[in-house]
Amino acid sequence: MVVKRKFNSPMPSSRPFAASAVSVAWLSGGCRLESGSTTAQIEEALMDTDSDIPLAGRSSRRNILRAVMAAPLIPLLGRSSEASADESLGGSKTFSLPPATAAITPFQVHIPEAALTDLKRRLSATRWPQRETVNDWSQGVPLSKAKTLIDYWHSSYSWRRFEKRINQYPQFRTSIDGLGIHFIHVRSSHSDALPIILTHGWPGSIVEFLKVIGPLTEPTRYGGTAADAFHVVIPSLPGFGFSDHPTETGWDVVRTAKAWGVLMQRLGYTRWVAQGGDWGSGVTHALAHIKPSGLIAAHVNWPFVFPETLPEHPAPDEQRAIDGATRFANEQFGYFKEQATRPQTIGYALADSPVGQATWIYEKFQAWTDNSGTPEDVLSRDEMLDDITLYWLTDSAASSAQFYWQNSQGKPAGFSGGKIDLPMAASIFPKEIYNPPKRWAEALWPNLFYWGEVSKGGHFAAFEQPIIFTQELRNAFRVIKNR
Repeated sequence: MVVKRKFNSPMPSSRPFAASAVSVAWLSGGCRLESGSTTAQIEEALMDTDSDIPLAGRSSRRNILRAVMAAPLIPLLGRSSEASADESLGGSKTFSLPPATAAITPFQVHIPEAALTDLKRRLSATRWPQRETVNDWSQGVPLSKAKTLIDYWHSSYSWRRFEKRINQYPQFRTSIDGLGIHFIHVRSSHSDALPIILTHGWPGSIVEFLKVIGPLTEPTRYGGTAADAFHVVIPSLPGFGFSDHPTETGWDVVRTAKAWGVLMQRLGYTRWVAQGGDWGSGVTHALAHIKPSGLIAAHVNWPFVFPETLPEHPAPDEQRAIDGATRFANEQFGYFKEQATRPQTIGYALADSPVGQATWIYEKFQAWTDNSGTPEDVLSRDEMLDDITLYWLTDSAASSAQFYWQNSQGKPAGFSGGKIDLPMAASIFPKEIYNPPKRWAEALWPNLFYWGEVSKGGHFAAFEQPIIFTQELRNAFRVIKNR
């Protein structure tokens, strides 16, 4: 079946690109710009080029594909710039984002004390559920683990420490396609550094990447060479953190990818690369399809390369990938279906209860990290609470869940991002939700230039293993830098 849908592609060429997969295919058209075009005209063209998208879906006889087809994991691919970042603390506004314009405007984080006082008040008033009836995490976060986390959040955690840390990095806001986008932008001292845009997912945030900014931008201080340097751009997804929460539909991974193309153009980068995991991988796959001006290659730590038809007699590594996807679909998929179908409903619970917000995220840190049974094996409580508190203080529960809904509307499901001609690279972390074999990537990515398999790490690669993550990006993009 082929379904036609319009979307806007920032691809600078007029040559069409077609791709088909088990669930997703893109056909991106191009835009034409005359010499002498203004910056505004260029950006409008980048956002407004139309193209048709063929959606190809085909099920196999295997249960995994039926399970995967139940929801749009890899879809086809907020608040307005004047909206309040929190409109409901005790019925009063205690924190507002400054309106964004087309200018690149410096931004610093400072949450009013009233918001932090309100958080502690709510934590003190928690009504706890009964204890789970099992002795593990199979019913969710164990009551004892939840109480320990929340007690630490109430009594020991310091948001001001995190504010001081994040404000050490240059942050900005700018309006793209009507939405204020927040981002960190750190330029290397090495002038020939390669610009890279890093995209987070859910329940992650820009917090995931803070530990890799220094090693990426100043490699000579962290065991690398000047040739390993990157200029780093880390945007917050629409509806996440200090980006605006959309007040209209349409902000899916494709529209987000187009916005990233505009952002890199606005920052003056004419030759750059992209990286992402989780939803960030979806955005990066979309970038690879629409090929905004200047994008030369991409890297992901969750490659969407399931074949259109699964092998009848899978090899051991193929079976492991199928089994991993099956476990995810059968045992860990409830959050996805809830956020993809009723984001507003779950938003009421999470926006009103910091304990609800915390455990909703904390469970994923346990399930998706490379740990020995508890997420604290890999991430400190402070690190996890930095991320959790960012969601809470910016009231991003509903708006981040809406990103699932937006990417689920009328779009078939799958673990494949289709055929991609852009040079692609991937790093495989052993405790990722599933790990596809390299030959699956080779079949869909004819220009695969790097494939790394590392010894430890999970879904939150940069957060869990910043040293390994940094080295993987250095190894991968050395190939591109040397071309």
